[in-house]
This record gives sequence, C-alpha cells and structure tokens, in this order.
Amino acid sequence: MGFIGSLIATMRPRQWTKNVLFVFPAIVFSEQLFDLHLLGRVFVCCFLLILSAGCVYIINDLADIAADRAHPVKRLRPIASGDLSPSAAKAAVAILLPLVFAAAFYIDNRLALLILVYFLVQVAYSHVIKHIVILDVLVVAAGFVLRLLAGGLVIDVTLSPWLYASAGLLALFLVIGKRRQELASLGEAAVTSRRIFAQYNLPLLDDMLRIVTSATTITYIIYTVESPTMVRNGQNLGLLTVPFVIYGLFRYLYLIHVEKRGGAPDEVLLNDRPLQATIVLAALAFIVILYVF
Repeated sequence: MGFIGSLIATMRPRQWTKNVLFVFPAIVFSEQLFDLHLLGRVFVCCFLLILSAGCVYIINDLADIAADRAHPVKRLRPIASGDLSPSAAKAAVAILLPLVFAAAFYIDNRLALLILVYFLVQVAYSHVIKHIVILDVLVVAAGFVLRLLAGGLVIDVTLSPWLYASAGLLALFLVIGKRRQELASLGEAAVTSRRIFAQYNLPLLDDMLRIVTSATTITYIIYTVESPTMVRNGQNLGLLTVPFVIYGLFRYLYLIHVEKRGGAPDEVLLNDRPLQATIVLAALAFIVILYVF
C-alpha cells in the first residue's frame, strides 16, 4: 500500500463523511450556502477537522495496537497489521498537528482554540475516558457537537441551541448503536477488543437507544418549530422535514436489530441505499424551504 496509502487508511477516509454532515449545517441553516467566500471558509474548516480527527485516529491506533490485533476487523488496520510502523505514524502526527493549528489560527483564532479543545478531549478519551462507562459514549458524541460549533464559528453565525441538542442526541444515537452492534457481534470476545464492554450489556444499550431515539425526535421537532428560518409565509415548513428524520432513525434501528449492521455508521451511510436516499431528500427539502420559498 505504501506509506501515504497506509497513513490515509489509518486516518479513516470513510469517517470523513461525519465531518461533512456536522460542519456544513451551519451555513445551510443560516441561508448563506451560496456565499462563496463563507463556503470556502467552511470547506477549509472541514478539511482541518478531518486532519485533526485523523491525527486522533493515529494516536488511538498507537495506543490500541494490542487490542486491535485481537479484533477480527481492526487487526487489518495499517498500524496493527504492521503496514505502518509506529515511528512513522508518530512522525506524521508531529508534522500534521502544527500545520493544522497554524492554518486554523490564520483563519480564526477561535477555530484554533476549538480544534485544540477537540484534540485534547479526544486524547483524554483514548487514554482514560474510553474506559469509563457511559461517559465514553457522551464524550464521543460531544466531538460531533464541536464540529457543528466549528461550522458556525468560521462564518460567525450563532445557531439555535435546539440544533446543537438535536445534533448531539443524533451523534449519541449513532455511538450507542455502534456499541450495541459491536457487543452483539463479538459476543464473549468483545471484552478482549474493548475493555469497556465488560460494563455494558445488550439490555442496557437497548434502553439507552430507546431513550435517545425519543429524545432526538422530540428535540428536532422543537427545533423546527422554534427556528425562525423555517417559517415561510407564516407557515412552519420545517415540520415537513420531520418524517425524514423519523424514517432515518427507524431505518438505522432496523439495520441494527434485523440486518445486524450498524457496528460502523460510516459503512452503513456509504452502503445503505434507503438511508442515502433519505439524507439526499432531506437535504433537498431544506434547500427548497430555505432558498426557494
């Protein structure tokens, strides 16, 4: 694969879709999507978050070499398999991180601070928090909220707190769903792969999924009702997008419980056609509501 290919694979290209989904809502919902200057800032912000997240993945893989080698899928990752040496991985992080912070500071010093906070939280997660039950999933979800915050920060837009709540709960839904499917598929070997699984079981994760699914739906409905940008000619058209959200959540639950998928949300997003169609239709509905009416 070569050094560059192994490095990119370690930085999880499939995970990059999450940055797009959580960084771009700010410019879409603020009705500035076609402002090319602001759109360019959002693209750069997204790229910097991809690089910083990639550095976190490299650090995670360096810390989890032994556990990854015991995992049926993770053992194929470049560092665990030996395709990328630990010394080369460390050198890549030492080069990339300063470049990311320098570029972020040039764009907006607040963005540099936010990326620093994100990086430190993720490092703390890799070494300590991932072993603390419940807090582990909350911190992963918080990383997605920071992405949403970064998208609004670079265009100097204050987003609705209900949008932050919806995004955070959606991220929590995906994280718990991933935990649940990993535990179900690995069985007794789950603890070998991830020590925290000793403190989880399927009934607990299913209960957490039920609570978060309900909370996500209710919070999003409140956002559409409270958001002034969704009101057109006295009508709250944002409510028209609620069915897409409900279907997306139910579809993901179907994939977890019936098709036994969901252990990797990025793979589900890239391979499940109904879910892809739902996201595209929802995006088109937002664009029509915000930019056509």
